[in-house]
Amino acid sequence: MGALERDTYRDTWVRYLGYANEVGESFRPLVPVPVVWASYGVATAYVTADTIDKGRKAATCHIPPPQAHAQDPAQAMRVAVAMGDTFVWQSLASVAIPGFTINRLCAASLALLGAVTRWPPAVRRWTTTAVGLAAIPLIITPIDRTVDFLMDSTLRKLYKAPGEPPAPH
Repeated sequence: MGALERDTYRDTWVRYLGYANEVGESFRPLVPVPVVWASYGVATAYVTADTIDKGRKAATCHIPPPQAHAQDPAQAMRVAVAMGDTFVWQSLASVAIPGFTINRLCAASLALLGAVTRWPPAVRRWTTTAVGLAAIPLIITPIDRTVDFLMDSTLRKLYKAPGEPPAPH
């Protein structure tokens, strides 16, 4: 991928589809549970699409034209590493950890508001949703950096260079 080439899944508005489940978790006090699960479906579709995109890019880079259709174990490894790295990173950084974080933050917020205020239930639910939505931009960078560190310290050590994929964001 060239230095000036934009990554559709990371450098455009499409990136926000990865945060759909955090929005769903924020709205959990107000919407039916199937709506929350649908938001996870959107985020999972984003992760899958980015994984496929990174696999395609890895499959088409560094291939001399005569070998474009040949079975190349090094190319297969590049594709597998790119897809595996992207899938694990996106699953953790875009779906699992932020979803859990917003879920627990909203649950704690709703419980705390119920214990310390006399606000009507509807006001407590809307306040909890606002807290969850406000937290999303605050948690993104720390979670991304933590997942980078965890993967650099574990999984990425298994496939260090030359098959090492580009930075995930």
